Amino acid sequence: MSRLGDLGARLYRGEVGVDFVRRRKIWYCVSILITILAFAGLAVRGLHMGVEFEGGAVFTTPATEVSVEEAREVAEEVSGSQALVQTLGDDGEMRIQVSGLDTDQSNATREALAEELGIATEDLNAEVIGPSWGDQIADKAWRGLVIFLVLVVIYLAIAFEWRMALAALIALVHDITITVGVYAVVGFEVTPGTVIGLLTILGYSLYDTVVVFDGLKEQTREFTRQTRHTYSELANRSLNGTLVRSINTSVVALLPVGALLFIGGGLLGGGMLNDIALSLFVGLTAGAYSSIMIATPLVADLKSREPAIKAQDRKVLAKRAKRDDEDESAAPEDGPLEDDGPYDEEPLGQGSGTPVAAVRGAVGPRAPRRQPPSRGRGRGRPSGKRR
Repeated sequence: MSRLGDLGARLYRGEVGVDFVRRRKIWYCVSILITILAFAGLAVRGLHMGVEFEGGAVFTTPATEVSVEEAREVAEEVSGSQALVQTLGDDGEMRIQVSGLDTDQSNATREALAEELGIATEDLNAEVIGPSWGDQIADKAWRGLVIFLVLVVIYLAIAFEWRMALAALIALVHDITITVGVYAVVGFEVTPGTVIGLLTILGYSLYDTVVVFDGLKEQTREFTRQTRHTYSELANRSLNGTLVRSINTSVVALLPVGALLFIGGGLLGGGMLNDIALSLFVGLTAGAYSSIMIATPLVADLKSREPAIKAQDRKVLAKRAKRDDEDESAAPEDGPLEDDGPYDEEPLGQGSGTPVAAVRGAVGPRAPRRQPPSRGRGRGRPSGKRR
């Protein structure tokens, strides 16, 4: 078995572990700080919405020797609006997005852009997207997100309980907030691919959370019949039992997404696939954090407020304290052992004059027990010898 596999087995058996639940206030503070930064980014910079949401024109150029920076400057000068230029492969094709253009403005921009880039007007493909279509896309995206969250809450409330459903919902909102905040702070463009990626990461984040909740449900099924662990300790044990699996799942999911984002985006250029990979990479990282640091500690907090759970935790702690006191009273006091003198070879109770307790007290590392020789062996025989 590999070291990672051995560590996972030891975590599952409870032999080792990280006390995530006890340190939950640290994780809460980190999440609150990240959330504040995300909202600050949204308030200050806002989201850079793509032409699919704001409306505009998308121009696709044939192979050209014009650089991306030169094409961006030409597009912004001709249209008077901010332009986004992305390369499409290694042959020099480019995709130029200009927001806020109607059909007439798009035609004029197409002619001027073709002239500046030195290509024929008919070779410059143009696609006009109206703002109403973008509004429909945004409305459907919000509607799909709300329906997904409602279904998740209903399912978790039925399969587990409402406290776990609430914790999972908070973790999902946490992941969405962080992802959107990163887009706002860094200035990534929001496209329909971004929306697809956001809806996809919710499933990945929910997967790890449900796995941990299922283990917690099994371990706390007969919680009131045991007096060894509190609810928070069992929650932490369930979390450690699935820790290695959660990390492996997240890493395995991030590797192909990272390849699409960094290798595919760098070699093949931007596009819908790159937008999906970008939102997936940010969301998967946030989802792995929230499923471990937020969801389960939050469930432990909510459950520990129940009167029955609170009473059982007090009973466990009281019995544990009683066992500790009994162990301390039964343990020998530290200090040098007294020397009871040499061991008397007389059998106990046969006139040796040595009390039984004194002889037994001498038994130990300093006075190893020896079997006294029997003085009655060989008596009554003619020769006095053993047979």
